[in-house]
Amino acid sequence: MTTTAENRTRPHAHAHAPEHTPRMNLAKLAPEAYKAVLALETASTKGLDPSLVELVKIRASQINHCAFCLDMHTKDAIAAGESVERIVQLGAWEESRHFYTEKELAAIELTEAVTVLTDGFVPDEVYEKAAAHFEERELAQLITVIATINVWNRFGVATRMVPGHYRPGMYKS
Repeated sequence: MTTTAENRTRPHAHAHAPEHTPRMNLAKLAPEAYKAVLALETASTKGLDPSLVELVKIRASQINHCAFCLDMHTKDAIAAGESVERIVQLGAWEESRHFYTEKELAAIELTEAVTVLTDGFVPDEVYEKAAAHFEERELAQLITVIATINVWNRFGVATRMVPGHYRPGMYKS
């Protein structure tokens, strides 16, 4: 919630709508499941470029409309040195291809294919493009990162986790 003083320091600022209330605290109510997904998260990122991982997490979170995960991963990406411009352009990556490497584009496209399974499968050409840019072990890790962020997104959306309060690294042990 912004204060009157904060509103004066931001041009055209108006009072914000109130925050919604989360439905539940899944981590407290299902701690074993939460810890299992957290362990999968930690294992999935081993050996992958942290910037690439954050781009993948942001893109999946955009697709899944997970505001909490968008808040977390954009802040983590910026704290790790990612540019705001590349983060902003991620929602329109197909028109902004020149902001990303071919390897990043392959990962983003694979993220979309795994996240949105409208055809019931990941197209061969999408998989092959990713396989051309990643060693087999890296590709396995990338697929696991994509699957894991989709689990987190579903937790966040289903329980209505509230964005805006995350600070980079606050969940690191």
